[in-house]
Amino acid sequence: MKKIILAAAVVAGLAAGAETRVGIIGCDTSHVIAFTKLMNADKDPDCAGFRVTAAHKWGSPDIFSSTNRYPKYIAQLEEMGVVMKPTIADLLKDVDAVLLETCDGRPHYAQALEVFKSGKPVFIDKPVAASLADAIKIAEAGKKLNAKWFCSSSLRYVKNAQDARNGKLGPIRGADCWTPNQFEPTQSEFYWYAIHGAEPLFTIMGTGCVEVRCTGNETEDVAVGTWADGRLGVMRALSYKKKGSAYGGMIFRAGKPVDMGTYEGYKPLLVEILKFFKTGKVPVSAEETIEIYAFLEAAAQSKRKGGAPVKIADVMAAAKSGN
Repeated sequence: MKKIILAAAVVAGLAAGAETRVGIIGCDTSHVIAFTKLMNADKDPDCAGFRVTAAHKWGSPDIFSSTNRYPKYIAQLEEMGVVMKPTIADLLKDVDAVLLETCDGRPHYAQALEVFKSGKPVFIDKPVAASLADAIKIAEAGKKLNAKWFCSSSLRYVKNAQDARNGKLGPIRGADCWTPNQFEPTQSEFYWYAIHGAEPLFTIMGTGCVEVRCTGNETEDVAVGTWADGRLGVMRALSYKKKGSAYGGMIFRAGKPVDMGTYEGYKPLLVEILKFFKTGKVPVSAEETIEIYAFLEAAAQSKRKGGAPVKIADVMAAAKSGN
């Protein structure tokens, strides 16, 4: 009951009109600079009333593409008026809402749990975790503590994907979404970057995927999901080694197919995050997020099995049991 009252008080405070102090956990991704620049330096009118005031460095301790960024990113944050804090506990004392930006999904459960206990709203950047088991633990902890949180890729907020989601394109028959992909051995195979293909796919199709088949080669992996109503949704993960790999997609409906569009920058996502901080209304449910990462895990397992179908329910059950 105390956690429910605290969370409600925090959201009420954010809606009261005073400037909202935003804290960042994890300074190992370009997102921290992009988000802070929009709020602190550019003072974008769509971000008015929010300011990044504090940050905690960690972050990944051992992924080189993350660890080599700290000096540059921390210097840039400090130039924009952000104060570095030695611990998450110290950070939480001085902020109203949190951007959990750690690029490495492995620490996310412990980091998110600490924020959940504070009652403060938190956006968890992709990947939600490094494994489906940890993603489920985050969702379960959030439910138990009545935490306000959500996770999303910026590709969710491509305009035509949102139009499909909101019914503006009519009934959706299927979709084919593609993304550049990189492999990071510390994370489930498609979590590190293919999430940018799965996120818009589920934005367009909705939840309800029951089975996944995935095959691939050195430059491309193709995952085909079957939804409960028989619709098919496709995610293509294109290696950075393949010339011309990019974000994009096609939306299939009753009439002429619609181009999904491509990456529109960080601002559309940030605007939704700040709206969430202000209202407490979660834009992406924990259930949808877990299904997206179960889809990606099922795709990885199917690929290892030579394209054999893998059921989402089986992947979920195994993750919950620790197998």
